[in-house]
Amino acid sequence: MTIAKPLTSLSLPDHRQLPESDGSFVKNFQEHPQSLLLTSSIIPTLNQLHPDGQYAIGQDSGIYWRLVEPPERGAEAPDWFYVANVPPSLDGTYRRSYVMWKELVIPTIAIEIVSGDGSEERDATAPTDDAKAGKFWVYEQAIKIPFYAIYEAKKAAVEVYELVNGKYQRIAANQRGHYSIIPMGVELGIWQGEYLNQDFPWLRWWDSAGNLLLAGDELAKQESLRAEQAFQQVAAEKQRADRLAAKLREMGIDPEEA
Repeated sequence: MTIAKPLTSLSLPDHRQLPESDGSFVKNFQEHPQSLLLTSSIIPTLNQLHPDGQYAIGQDSGIYWRLVEPPERGAEAPDWFYVANVPPSLDGTYRRSYVMWKELVIPTIAIEIVSGDGSEERDATAPTDDAKAGKFWVYEQAIKIPFYAIYEAKKAAVEVYELVNGKYQRIAANQRGHYSIIPMGVELGIWQGEYLNQDFPWLRWWDSAGNLLLAGDELAKQESLRAEQAFQQVAAEKQRADRLAAKLREMGIDPEEA
């Protein structure tokens, strides 16, 4: 007689054995730039929070919270999420997904970018034998992510929830119209402007003093503008000096001896 071995955390599948995609399309052309903007602008802040580099960011990556068949029914893939104090890669390779039964740290925040009417992102339905759990229920009840944001670009609006006593409570905006994500030391809010040739309302980060956190290309553009302004200032000062020297020469004064 063969005796079945009990499942343990060591025998359960990890990120290498589980599917890294459910085969669905990204819903629109703004989702990818939006995720890039969130990631690029927050990296300097996270590098300060984690000088050892121990953190991970997921973009449309699966979080496996229970083991079922098919495996995808036991996973959710937030458009963006951040996990503190974990290695950014595992076993010498990139993470394929984030597997809760193999990890010790719960993600700090999950962000969903609404492409439909928002019902999918607000679905608090518990799982049944025949139906998958709703996203809201999974983040609140199963994974217990401390902060959950639902962003609707069409409405230029964001809802931010904080887990309080096991239930999500919607956070009120501060005087700047932003939402404080205290563990990260930042605020989340809406910014209207152009990013990657698209003029939209964008979900963005600010520091706790209300300063917009810039993405890498925005920082490069800002530095280029500063360098150009400094060059123009030097050129203008040289022109003034040349005009003064010419005027002194007209007066019979050698500017080198003046």
